[in-house]
Formats: sequence, structure tokens, C-alpha cells
Amino acid sequence: MSDRLAGQVVIVSGSAGGQGAAEVRLLAAQGAKVMVADVDDAAGEAVAGDIGDSARYHHLDVRSEDDWRAVLAAAEAAFGPVTGLVNNAGVSGPPKSIIKTSVDEYRSLIEINQIGAYTGIHVVAPAIVAAGGGSIVNVSSVNGFVGAWGISAYVSSKFALRGLTKVAALELARKGVRVNSIHPGPIDTPMLVSGIPGGGDVIAAMGTAVPVGRVGEPREVAHLVAFLLSDEASYCIGGEFVVDGGYLAGPIGYPGMDR
Repeated sequence: MSDRLAGQVVIVSGSAGGQGAAEVRLLAAQGAKVMVADVDDAAGEAVAGDIGDSARYHHLDVRSEDDWRAVLAAAEAAFGPVTGLVNNAGVSGPPKSIIKTSVDEYRSLIEINQIGAYTGIHVVAPAIVAAGGGSIVNVSSVNGFVGAWGISAYVSSKFALRGLTKVAALELARKGVRVNSIHPGPIDTPMLVSGIPGGGDVIAAMGTAVPVGRVGEPREVAHLVAFLLSDEASYCIGGEFVVDGGYLAGPIGYPGMDR
């Protein structure tokens, strides 16, 4: 355990499993107090219990402003002023073309991935300002830079998070709050597996298309989140930080090429 994040109180949405769980575990290991927040109460309680005294769990549906206010109040009651927010919660779903995706399906995902993050900033940012400043990390995706077949709502939401990050960064910088976005590539999480027909076999094949030759691990994303929450990132404002194994650098070639 280190004291890199000592004195920080951080809310992480969507942290009952996968990438979010890796984030709260690492943040706590580096000295932060963490609020595990999710709709999966059993899993969230288990994660917080495993971390110990430096973690609490609270139910959070990111679409609900009331839920956000309750999570903020619980974090402040347990640990004191909140200094950090990680908008990690998000959903994807199986690939489906625009023609076959209903407007209600599209709207449902946007409400979680995009409006959920907006609501989190709207509610929590004033508390971070009142605490004397801190950091907000919005978890976007490589699909906030490039499209992909069959995930129109997901791609739209992740592009939107880039724009939201820029505006929030401009509005909050002189109030002592740094806002940045991170853009993971394919990461080995339950969400990735559930969103791809063929599951694990397809994910293994997906890794061959990444320049480094594999999909990423949740801990690799968590380390970037920890950096952006830390004082080491004091001059990082409105940035877009990619953690993708080289995915966005371009195609690695074709079968049979000498690589």
C-alpha cells in the first residue's frame, strides 16, 4: 500500500465488478477512501467488504439525480469532503445495426452512458469545489475516436463524453477541479464478453488485432485513473488519455505479413 492518494475521497460509479472494481481496489491500495457505487448491490457490498475500512458501498443508478445526491451524502458522512469522481459506469450490449436498433434502445443506453456521467458531474463537482479542488475522470473509449459496426448508441455516447469533458474542464479549471477523459481499448471485462457473440473465443481473436497482441487488463486502466486523480497530474486538464495497446495507432497489417 502507498500513500499516493492519501487524503482523497473518491466516488467511482459502476464499480461492483470488472474495470470499476479494479479501480476502487487500486485507489484504496494507494491511500484513498472510496465509495463503491453500482446497481448490483450484492457485488458492490462484496467489493467494499473485501477492501475494508477504506471503502463503503451505496446503491447508484446513474440516471437518478436523487441516487447521485444520496451517494455523495453517504461518502461525505463516512469519509469527509469528496475530492474525486470517476464516471466509470457504462453499458454496451450485443451488436445491432442502426436500422434494427429501436429509438428506445438507443435512448436507454444514452441515458446511462452519457446523461449518467453528466448527472454525476452536475451533482458532485460543486462538492469537489467546496472541498478545495480535486479531479474528475470520465471513462470514454477508443470508440470515442472511431466508429464500430453495430454499436451506434455506445459510440455516440463515448464521443459525447469527450465533448462533455472539454466543457467541464474549461468551466471547472479555475475552481481547482481537473477534468480528463480516458479511452480504453478492448479490456477483458464481463461487459466486453457479454457484448460479443462468441464471448471468450472472439476476445482472444480480438487481441490479435491489437498491436501489442492481446486485450488489456482492468488493472492497466485502473493505473491510469489513479494517476489522473493524483497530484502528479496537476497540469492535466481537458486531456484525452488512451490506454489501448496501440489500437488507435492503426491496423497492424494482414495475415501472412512479417510482423
